[in-house]
Amino acid sequence: MDLSLLMQGIVIGLTLAVPVGPISLICIHRTVADGRLHGIFSGIGVATADSVYAAVSFLGLTVVSGLILGYQSVFRSLAGLVLVLVGIRVFFSEPASVSTDSEHEPYLKDYLSMVAITIANPLTLVFFIAILPGFGYIFQGTSVIAAAEFVAGVFIGSTIWWIVLCGSIGSVRSSIGRENLKLINRISGLLIVCFGAGMLILLIAGRIISIP
Repeated sequence: MDLSLLMQGIVIGLTLAVPVGPISLICIHRTVADGRLHGIFSGIGVATADSVYAAVSFLGLTVVSGLILGYQSVFRSLAGLVLVLVGIRVFFSEPASVSTDSEHEPYLKDYLSMVAITIANPLTLVFFIAILPGFGYIFQGTSVIAAAEFVAGVFIGSTIWWIVLCGSIGSVRSSIGRENLKLINRISGLLIVCFGAGMLILLIAGRIISIP
């Protein structure tokens, strides 16, 4: 087992997960609204999608990456629209009572929804394509075992961050008042909408500029 590949994957997984963006805000909102496990399962969904893109990049699956990048405007449009819709839903959502008896979305739905949202953003693939050449010797071994070690590291690194983040927020969730929860929903929803709208505006602006 090549521990260097595993450690590099962990570092890259953390690098991807730590920056605060719309994905982080959704996971944070679910943690505050529904509890730490809902946030953690959502985060694991993000880690899974990151790992898929890591595998595609590491193994050099040019057909798959070429297809994704070739239709990246479509994927990014879908991601932008989904973020806008999710942001609107978060903005207008009313905080439920902090109780284990209240109804929440199934953990599987939390997980799968974040896999879909993250996969729909091909910028993660672009990140891997840009960053992996910096670890040049990685490409010397393209065996399934080497890929599994690296991808496992990405998954572990990303998952560690979501457990720490959502676990920490979940531990203080019960002390947050209803009015503060409502304010968090409004701010998170607005930011998520802005991220999604920004993606769509950049795509439209790019198309207008490219028109001769």
